[in-house]
Amino acid sequence: QLGIDEKTRGTLEQNRIIVDAENMQDRTANAGVASGVGYISAFLIYFILLIYGSQVMMGVLEEKTNRIAEVMVSSVRPFQLMLGKIIGISLVALTQFLLWIVFAVVIYNITKASGGSSSAVAGVMEGVQDIFSKINIPLILFCFGFYMLGGFFFYSSLYAAIGSAVNEDMREAQSLSFPVTLLVIFSIAIMTAAIADPTGDLAFWGSIIPFSSPIVMMARIPFGVPGTVPVWQLVLSMGLLVAGFIFTTWFAGKIYRTGILMYGKKPSWKEMLKWAFKK
Repeated sequence: QLGIDEKTRGTLEQNRIIVDAENMQDRTANAGVASGVGYISAFLIYFILLIYGSQVMMGVLEEKTNRIAEVMVSSVRPFQLMLGKIIGISLVALTQFLLWIVFAVVIYNITKASGGSSSAVAGVMEGVQDIFSKINIPLILFCFGFYMLGGFFFYSSLYAAIGSAVNEDMREAQSLSFPVTLLVIFSIAIMTAAIADPTGDLAFWGSIIPFSSPIVMMARIPFGVPGTVPVWQLVLSMGLLVAGFIFTTWFAGKIYRTGILMYGKKPSWKEMLKWAFKK
């Protein structure tokens, strides 16, 4: 009817693209859920790193200012003292994380039990169940715990080193900790780009490099493992993060050993690097 010959018609039939609108809508909805969960997970880790990392720095600084550290290093090695401080606060962070999970589960079950009497509540519960069905909750919880603790050990050891190096001046501590804080903030910038393009080069490198992987990888994981995030990338990211926090803990321990007993001298990162690599 349109004057198209059989050859052209056959070519058009071969190259025909079938668009499944319903499937596209589902993929868009899944991507929206993954983006939301990724943002929430990444920002939770961001706040945990900054808040609890600062607590480690303040705790070390307080022990040094009150001369408590001088007494304690006569009984334990400086590295053990620093590691004890980090582990203690990490357990506080982990306990809070577990309490969040318990609280969320309790609220969910209470709301679900009372949902039959209200159509609005029932609608909300259906929406929550729909969200949960689109993501791998156990994997996300496991990875969140791993990256939260891994990132905390990575950064808190650096904050502990800074706390041991400064004297009573808080402005001095804030000045020295700014480069470390900047790394965390920079990770958030990479994370926003990673959510926009979770398979891009920036997302890949941001989720592999230890200083940014706790935030960036947690933003990518809700998009799917395997799939958007291949298993080898997740394993490599975890392995490098473990290696990273082992290195920063060793590095910070060398600074802590010298700085915790040094008073009256304004340190710099150049001076602290000398402490770290001196024999």
